[in-house]
Amino acid sequence: MGNLFCCVQVDQSTVAMRERFGRFEGVLQPGCHCMPWILGSQLAGHLSLRVQQLDVRCETKTKDNVFVNVVASVQYRALAEKASDAYYKLSNTKSQIQAYVFDVIRSTVPKINLDDAFEQKNDIAKAVEDELEKAMSAYGYEIVQTLIIDIEPDEHVKRSMNEINAAARLRVAANEKAEAAKILQIKHAEGESESRYLAGLGIARQRQAIVDGLRDSVLGFSVKVPGTTPKDVLDLVLVTQYFDTMKEIGAASKSSTVFIPHGPGSVRDVANQIRDGFLPDSHP
Repeated sequence: MGNLFCCVQVDQSTVAMRERFGRFEGVLQPGCHCMPWILGSQLAGHLSLRVQQLDVRCETKTKDNVFVNVVASVQYRALAEKASDAYYKLSNTKSQIQAYVFDVIRSTVPKINLDDAFEQKNDIAKAVEDELEKAMSAYGYEIVQTLIIDIEPDEHVKRSMNEINAAARLRVAANEKAEAAKILQIKHAEGESESRYLAGLGIARQRQAIVDGLRDSVLGFSVKVPGTTPKDVLDLVLVTQYFDTMKEIGAASKSSTVFIPHGPGSVRDVANQIRDGFLPDSHP
């Protein structure tokens, strides 16, 4: 119906190419335009000014000979002031962009190792964007942004990388576990040493208390019972302790204590040994 009344409509974010007898005459902006087809005017086609996106998958290899698939996302749009160049100079815009992306990626990625490729994604994207901007501006297109959205090595390579990472983490975990065991052993040894030290102090104090008690008992008994000597008192104490010990052994039904030497006559030997230990100057 529009052609019947020589009127055409151009949608928003779109421009149209106007020709007259096959020759470019002008660019029609969004809106309604008069197109006198009887005078040779015609509409050659429309060109979108919206930002478009093209994902390009390129296979290449890195410097360490690992084949990878690099996925680049190119966002581009036609410039309104160069709409005629964008429409007439290129027959297939996407193929042209894809060719430039292939060229840049296959000349950039082989210069770096696989690990560096993941770290330098922005540098690769910047190289692709600069090359596309320089090439596509002559055709009336603007490169809005270029992104490297994925770098996919071979499945075997990814498995090997995961195994290397897992081995490194296991090595760190083993070192940490060994350090923890070392600390536990050191702390245990320190605690045992402190415990033995304190036990030694307790035994020393106990023996000192026994000696002091025996000394006080001997001196007190000698004073209160005239005519007795310290030797007599010490023998009496030993005999008393002997009978106390025998009483305790007999009172226990399942006692495993063995008192050696045994017998009342052996008390004299024990007394002599103790007296020799405590009173070395008692014999002439």
